[in-house]
Amino acid sequence: MNQPTPAIVAQSAVRRLPRVALLLFCAAYVLPGFVAREPWKNADVTAFGYMNELASGAARWMAPTLVGQPPEFDALLPYWLGAWAMRIAPSWLAPDFAARVPFIALLVLTLLATWYGVYNLARTPGAQPVPFAFGGEAAPTDYARAIADGGMLALIATLGLAQLSHETTPALAQLGFTAVAFYGLAALPFRTGWPLAGMVVGLGGLALSGAPTTAVLLAAGGAVLTVLDHPREGRTRTGRWLWAAGLVLAAAGVAAAATVLDLWRWRLWPDGQRDWHSAGRLLLWFTWPAGPLAVWTVWRWRRQLGSRHVALPLWFALVSVASTLLTPSSDRSLLLGLPALATLAAFALPTLKRSVSALVDWFTLLFFSGCAVVIWVVWISLQTGVPAKPAANVARLAPGFEPTFSLIAFVLALAGTVAWGWLVRWRAGRHRSALWKSMVLPAAGAALCWLLLMTLWLPVLDYARSYATVVRGLTQPMTTPGCVEVFGLDRGQTAALRYHGGRELTSADRNGTCPWLVLTSEVQPVAAMALDMRRWELAATVRRPTDTRDNFLLYRRRSGGA
Repeated sequence: MNQPTPAIVAQSAVRRLPRVALLLFCAAYVLPGFVAREPWKNADVTAFGYMNELASGAARWMAPTLVGQPPEFDALLPYWLGAWAMRIAPSWLAPDFAARVPFIALLVLTLLATWYGVYNLARTPGAQPVPFAFGGEAAPTDYARAIADGGMLALIATLGLAQLSHETTPALAQLGFTAVAFYGLAALPFRTGWPLAGMVVGLGGLALSGAPTTAVLLAAGGAVLTVLDHPREGRTRTGRWLWAAGLVLAAAGVAAAATVLDLWRWRLWPDGQRDWHSAGRLLLWFTWPAGPLAVWTVWRWRRQLGSRHVALPLWFALVSVASTLLTPSSDRSLLLGLPALATLAAFALPTLKRSVSALVDWFTLLFFSGCAVVIWVVWISLQTGVPAKPAANVARLAPGFEPTFSLIAFVLALAGTVAWGWLVRWRAGRHRSALWKSMVLPAAGAALCWLLLMTLWLPVLDYARSYATVVRGLTQPMTTPGCVEVFGLDRGQTAALRYHGGRELTSADRNGTCPWLVLTSEVQPVAAMALDMRRWELAATVRRPTDTRDNFLLYRRRSGGA
């Protein structure tokens, strides 16, 4: 039997967030970071390297490789999506941006699936607010819509989402398919077709994106919750068991497919060696503010832990947190739990006291306003030299960087800043009783700072995080055509040299015939033992401008040295 709900919500508190404003807000968050930049080190350029190899026909679709190296994570679908997009894109579209188009769609899908997942969970009987003695409580549909708006805002506000959700990596594909599977299980009591499609696409996509274990665990947990859930009016107990059996079959299908495609890998920390202090810090800052609010939800709704609207996102979040604590890829594992944590955070909103909501607003206002001021001051210093210290610090950290002015970037940044000021004024005035009010400033602040970083600071970030400058320094001395042998380069460095350099790469060995050799200073002693360096002469040393330890050495084959 359900205990009384802690949510006390009047109809006046579930006013609708304007759809046009919400769509423009999502666009302002999604597009910056995908547009007008180079592939960044390390995971972003590495994943793009495999897509580029598939698109050019240099690698097999069922076993992507990059100069003989398989991917670090055994994913297939993310590389296929990027390669397909590159193949069908028009010739005038840059290949790296073409590869990002499916990942833009995946981020949009993540936000959309999260909204509809929260919306359906908020419609379940256990999630409804306390009915008033004389009426006036929130209508179920309006309440569900307001909670869903709060859930999407909580997801955008989460600090850990910004960078990883704008990279063309398997992690973003896993996030998108996790959100789709979450929607499928959330909407199961109300519909059949779309939830079924969501579970098939979500679980299958997760497996093909390198997370078959997560897919199996989510499906198994969903089956248990479906059996234990109270049947909705018009649904029978037999129907619940049939859906649970379907989820078990889906888990078995995912396991079988992962076995056939050889996608299973043991990635636990060896001997349990884990820095628990750093893990705790990661859990706090990466999930802020959704994580603390999710903990509050579990406490305030503790009498309803078995209800679908708490149990389902809690299971998704626990699977993600456990993977974070037990595997080396901590932040990318935790990324998959953000839609569930945002859902739990949304159900905290009806239980927050006014003083707590005001504290969230003031902290958010000070923090993000301060971040925006810092970004603007540094940009003004780079453009004008006043104040002098920020520009000097940039010159020290990124030697050789030449500031440029972009009118489009300036206009977008200025528009975002003006919108932030208007939103702060709006938040302090009208709509004080709106249920989603506590998430407006955190989400808008996160979106503002991300927008400013991806407009005002994009040139210096591109200079610091792209290998384009390094590759130009390596290719300029290559006065003769021919392939390039590489030794000791990691996957990201190899991918960047392959894409920006435009030359065929091969792994270096004693019997190679390429006229050029590239290696890093770190592996130079090893190269002296593994290769016959008497056949080579040093042609150039290229230093990465933002990392003096990241030196690349270019060798030319001596005449007659083949």
